[in-house]
Amino acid sequence: MDRSSLLQLIQEQQLDPENTGFIGADTFAGLVHSHELPLDPTKLDMLVALAQSNERGQVCYQELVDLVSAMISSKRSSSFKRAIANGQRALPRDGLLDEPGLGIYKRFVRYVAYEILPCEVDRRWYFYRHRSCPPPVFMASVTLAQIIVFLCYGARLNKWVLQTYHPEYMKSPLVYHPGHRARAWRFLTYMFMHVGLEQLGFNALLQLMIGVPLEMVHGVLRISLLYLAGVLAGSLTVSITDMRAPVVGGSGGVYALCSAHLANVVMNWAGMRCPYKLLRMVLALVCMSSEVGRAVWLRFSPPLPASGPQPSFMAHLAGAVVGVSMGLTILRSYEERLRDQCGWWVVLLAYGTFLLFAIFWNVFAYDLLGADIPPPP
Repeated sequence: MDRSSLLQLIQEQQLDPENTGFIGADTFAGLVHSHELPLDPTKLDMLVALAQSNERGQVCYQELVDLVSAMISSKRSSSFKRAIANGQRALPRDGLLDEPGLGIYKRFVRYVAYEILPCEVDRRWYFYRHRSCPPPVFMASVTLAQIIVFLCYGARLNKWVLQTYHPEYMKSPLVYHPGHRARAWRFLTYMFMHVGLEQLGFNALLQLMIGVPLEMVHGVLRISLLYLAGVLAGSLTVSITDMRAPVVGGSGGVYALCSAHLANVVMNWAGMRCPYKLLRMVLALVCMSSEVGRAVWLRFSPPLPASGPQPSFMAHLAGAVVGVSMGLTILRSYEERLRDQCGWWVVLLAYGTFLLFAIFWNVFAYDLLGADIPPPP
């Protein structure tokens, strides 16, 4: 049932004979229970509870049309958000932690809801509308591909730690190298290569522990966009700020996911119900800072191989900036249309401006500045 058909139903039933724009809450409750709306009982109960929370006993039916339309569709409107905020006290007060008799998968879904979402209404909304299909395939597929590529190169080079010191490593068609800027695919495919087992393990762990829950809640399109935006921003930032350096590893995308999630937790600290959140926040920041410090050490520590400098660390920082800007906008817009968010268009404009600047820089700046880049392998 769409907006127009619901309005027609209200008019046909003469629920508002004086055309005041309002109907009684009890009348509306009878309407939704007596007509077949494509909602499950839990959502119907939530909708009726919101309607009955009005102190005057009447509800603006245009707003209820928005509510029903949003509950039928996969995205919620701003009207739904306002009604949720106004009627929250009428919703069931028992949290999801009190739900009895849940299976293993449903308990995992509940765990994800409390890990990612800061509001109990959002957690209940996600819990009851979550479906296991489609599964969170993007982060799992990227991680699996990175592991396979690492194993192949490890076996080929017979080297599992600090692979970048091997003279044959930089000859890979996946690595971003400043001498191969014209091969545009390298600005993304470098995410499948890693310095060694330690970097791969760190990135894979964060991708599975943070990326998969984020993908379950926010969907494959949003999280893949955020991850790839961090990866692309990482290589482009290196091409601008560290013009001699190659880039390997998926740290740009990983730091985009992690920084977005951590920023969202900080901004919604009171509402987050994940256990030991302060301790986990400190540990995450320590681990991420240690990884950046390690990357800085590898970039500048001797001995440097004859083929040129070691991979840059600027991709980590660029990914974090993408996460705090674009990522935070995505995570704060749970189940709302991004195109309706003014901040989303501002972020897209800023990112598009950066892309255009980086493209012109890579086309013209290297020759104009006479950059002394190492010869491509």
